[in-house]
Amino acid sequence: MSRQPSFRVAILGATGMVGQWLVHLLDRHPWFRVVALTGSDRSVGRPYGEACRWLLGAPMPEWAARMPVLPTEPGFEAELVISALPSEIAREAEPRFAAAGYRVASNASAYRMASDVPLLMPDVNFDHLALLSRQRNERGWTGALLTNPNCTTTAAVLPLKALMPYGVRRVHLVSLQALSGAGYPGVSALEIVDNILPHIPGEEEKLETEPRKLLGRLMDEAVEEAPILLSAQTSRVPTLDGHLVCLSVELEERISPEQAMAAMAAYRPPEEVADLPTAVPTPIAVRREPDRPQPRLDRLAGGGMSVVVGRVQPCPVFTLKFVALTHNTIRGAAGAALFNAEALLRWLGRA
Repeated sequence: MSRQPSFRVAILGATGMVGQWLVHLLDRHPWFRVVALTGSDRSVGRPYGEACRWLLGAPMPEWAARMPVLPTEPGFEAELVISALPSEIAREAEPRFAAAGYRVASNASAYRMASDVPLLMPDVNFDHLALLSRQRNERGWTGALLTNPNCTTTAAVLPLKALMPYGVRRVHLVSLQALSGAGYPGVSALEIVDNILPHIPGEEEKLETEPRKLLGRLMDEAVEEAPILLSAQTSRVPTLDGHLVCLSVELEERISPEQAMAAMAAYRPPEEVADLPTAVPTPIAVRREPDRPQPRLDRLAGGGMSVVVGRVQPCPVFTLKFVALTHNTIRGAAGAALFNAEALLRWLGRA
């Protein structure tokens, strides 16, 4: 493994919440050196420290504060581009970068379900990176585009992956999603204080489709989606970080909660990605206390990259029910895109 920051990286949409987390996570990264930060027209030309309203508890790195914000257009020298762009902007911008030869790891939803774009969680479906060969042939790109899933999808997919050997048939999911998932300025205080918002536009559709692609099989340069029926309900709740998902799962094989917890606790990332800088040795952390996981107590498990599972019980309707928690802005967004960038270099044989 390379121990020097030898790969040049650009962050698209660096002034937003996910962009700020990328700046933070890339500070002193062992492989990557940030050479460009892009932003909106009102930010271009200004130092990042002036253009960005920094919202993280950790201080802004000095190197970032001094960097000028660039337009979101190809032209800078970088081997990898990590995109924190809003989906409506990503839909136009990301293909331009891929066509210009950049390798783009995107957090946006615009191309997640495209048949030739890997929807990737390296510790779940590293082999789906083979879709990039089809992508290059069909689109004529010299670069590449891959995506990470929706932040809430992440909480569901890792425990479901561990249960796949027992035959996952149907899943009902109810999410309690943190405020940071709405970005900044996000949800009005008048809406969310002393309240829960039982609808997040577009989220239920993502939860009902993305897991099937992530858990599917790669067959002849196409993903055969997993034959799982999913039903989702999503809500915004007044916590800062950490999406909590309550799942009821029907399995082909009737296993006990103890068997399920053992399978989840034993789940390990594939050998190809286990030593990547952002990988964690235990992607699923299992808690046995009756009142865990909790966002405030558990969202930073594994540096924010582990999914925490608890309250595993028999389900009177399906087979099992349990609760899963993910740090939505780390494992569900910035950390996920960074993990994908590392995995891409591994797949290319460059790391």
